[in-house]
Amino acid sequence: MPDIDLRRAHHLGHKAARATADKLAEDLGERFGLRGDWQGNVLHFERPGVTGTLAVDDKDLHLTVTLGFLLKAMKGSIERAIDEKLDALLPAKPKKAPARPKKGG
Repeated sequence: MPDIDLRRAHHLGHKAARATADKLAEDLGERFGLRGDWQGNVLHFERPGVTGTLAVDDKDLHLTVTLGFLLKAMKGSIERAIDEKLDALLPAKPKKAPARPKKGG
């Protein structure tokens, strides 16, 4: 069972979601020393004490991370860092403009 399990809905379409996942992976790689490779639509990554996947589809990104014993104490700060990056990369769903009343008579 993963220590961190985050799922984020998106409205980007598959190509843009994959580009966003690449940005997330690049940032997390730099921050936490992770290395990974894509197998289809799933990025598998690891480093000593960390393994995980980042799956991309048309509607959401799903990140799972398993932490080693020494990193479990840092779970909260790691999860917050990932959450903040996801907030920055994934735009909120665009709001629909309110319907204008019809002019009638």
